[in-house]
Amino acid sequence: MAFNFGPAAGAAAAPNPAGAFGGFGTANTTAGSTFSFSAPTNTGAGGLFSATQNKGFGFGTGFGTGTGLGTGLGTGLGFGAFSTQQQQQPTLGSLFSQPAQAPAQSNQLINTASALSAPTLLGDERDAILAKWNQLQAFWGTGKGYFNNSIAPVEFSQENPFCRFKAVGYSCMSNNKDEDGLVALVFNKKEAEIRSQQQQLVESVHKILGSNQTLTVNVEGVKTMPDDQTEVVIYVVERSPNGTSRRVPSTTLYAHFEQANVKNQLQQLGVTLIMARTELSPAQVKQLLQNPPAGVDPIIWEQAKVDNPDPEKLIPVPMVGFKELLRRLKVQDQMTKQHQTRLDIISEDISELQKNQTTTMAKIAQYKRKLMDLSHRTLQVLIKQEIQRKSGYAIQADEEQLRVQLDTIQCELNAPTQFKGRLNELMSQIRMQNHFGAVRSEERYYIDADLLREIKQHLKQQQEGLSHLISIVKDDLEDIKLIEHGLNESLPIRGGVFS
Repeated sequence: MAFNFGPAAGAAAAPNPAGAFGGFGTANTTAGSTFSFSAPTNTGAGGLFSATQNKGFGFGTGFGTGTGLGTGLGTGLGFGAFSTQQQQQPTLGSLFSQPAQAPAQSNQLINTASALSAPTLLGDERDAILAKWNQLQAFWGTGKGYFNNSIAPVEFSQENPFCRFKAVGYSCMSNNKDEDGLVALVFNKKEAEIRSQQQQLVESVHKILGSNQTLTVNVEGVKTMPDDQTEVVIYVVERSPNGTSRRVPSTTLYAHFEQANVKNQLQQLGVTLIMARTELSPAQVKQLLQNPPAGVDPIIWEQAKVDNPDPEKLIPVPMVGFKELLRRLKVQDQMTKQHQTRLDIISEDISELQKNQTTTMAKIAQYKRKLMDLSHRTLQVLIKQEIQRKSGYAIQADEEQLRVQLDTIQCELNAPTQFKGRLNELMSQIRMQNHFGAVRSEERYYIDADLLREIKQHLKQQQEGLSHLISIVKDDLEDIKLIEHGLNESLPIRGGVFS
């Protein structure tokens, strides 16, 4: 996509005498007024300077002035500008074909070649300097080329094939069908103003369509464009008397908007460009690719087709002049801002969803605890109800079996080597948590009332067992003392008998 500022390979080389450009200060002549240093009169599109045949010498003004590829390309991404309809073939052909008047073009080509290679304005060595000057103007794409006293000078613009400021880029092809009925209207207004007056805009377009009650104007989308412009994509729905409805095809709606009186009314609303959003047919794509635009070197065009990163979605388009490059840069910046805005919106949505997820998880945990509490309460109610229902009846076999199982579980809980030690450990941890609860109240644990009652009952039994054990130890000590006292009394008696 780099600009080519190199010398033209196919240009006719003019004589280059020593000090060619020094002639501006040494020649004593009054012909200096013939040089044109005026501002450029046309900043439109142009072509590459090449040594090819007539393909490279397109001086037609269709490119960049029509409603198709020239002005629409890149506008609002400009990619819908490729949506050229079948009935708009004259416009499409005017962009990539030679002008209709071949003799005029032939004379223009001869005059341009004379101005660049062999001017006969002065009749001396200064004509070589003039040829160099004309070549410089042609390369730059501005000014006038004087070459003969009896013939008008050649106007150099960026549309001439010798202009060097050009490159080839790529634009996305539209994928909308003709039956989708999408037509883009570019307004010379800001997006905020368009959105605030969207309803009035729809009513105005409906009036332009004749205020037909069977037609309904709908807005597909509104998009900001560079230079305080806004693109509004609309479609029209037509309702039939039998109740069915269909969209008016894009080609039909576009042809209606292109009528002189309708177009004037749209221009009064601020419309600067009308584009039909339809995809190119394979034949149109083939025609665009096979015929290089006017002034574009076929070799450069072929290389652009080879370098196309996605031939199914992208198509090469010429970029002529700095104005076109600046326009595409503005479009790219605008799309970058829109993408960044969309990313910011997505990021905000993700953050909001994360907050909602956190809140939902907390509610789920809360509902789980509430469900467990209600389950325990329901179980207690069922127990009491079952007790009242079974009151006065003998214990049945299944109830006896259940009682045995419960006794077994109770014994396992009371066993010192199994769950009892764990319960004691839990109690000690509970005491520690209660002790540090004043400092860290959020880590305090709460015990169910039934469980606390069972723990108290267990500890009470342990206390009773210890008291009973202490009493047994005391009784045993008293018996031992009594035995010891009796032994001490019997020893003197035995000693006296054996003496």
